[in-house]
Amino acid sequence: MRVLGVDPGLTRCGIGVVEGVAGRPLAMLGVGVVRTAADAGLGDRLVAVERGIEEWLDTHRPELVAVERVFSQHNVRTVMGTAQASAVAVLCAARRGLPVALHTPSEVKAAVTGSGRADKAQVGAMVTRLLRLDAPPKPADAADALALAICHIWRAPAQNRLQRAVAAHHATKGRSA
Repeated sequence: MRVLGVDPGLTRCGIGVVEGVAGRPLAMLGVGVVRTAADAGLGDRLVAVERGIEEWLDTHRPELVAVERVFSQHNVRTVMGTAQASAVAVLCAARRGLPVALHTPSEVKAAVTGSGRADKAQVGAMVTRLLRLDAPPKPADAADALALAICHIWRAPAQNRLQRAVAAHHATKGRSA
């Protein structure tokens, strides 16, 4: 499975591509950050994020896009920019018919480090170890994007089994009605 992880942000949108399957060594295919100027207009910034994501989709051809689920923060301006960048990532994937998985920061941290309260340094260290890199990807947004992709690869088998079970349950219920 090839997953494009997106850590959404208007100033720095982390992007990483990981390939592999649960239980096997994973491979990083690329990592980077789409940057926008803080003094640029909102529309221009969103277009820049879109172009960056589209370029990564063209280059790496992922099967799925994993995006950090936006959660409420104290700074409304920050959460709005994050939500807008997240929507751009979902839109880019939807245009191509790619499935999108949303994962909360605590889900990602728990999957990668074993603790949903891990700090950015711990996430970076585990991403470095899991992908056998020489050093943690910088900035932290890039490491977070890789962590999102890793989280999804590891969680996908269980999520798929659950979805099949729910679908089978609903199909059985529909026949007995």
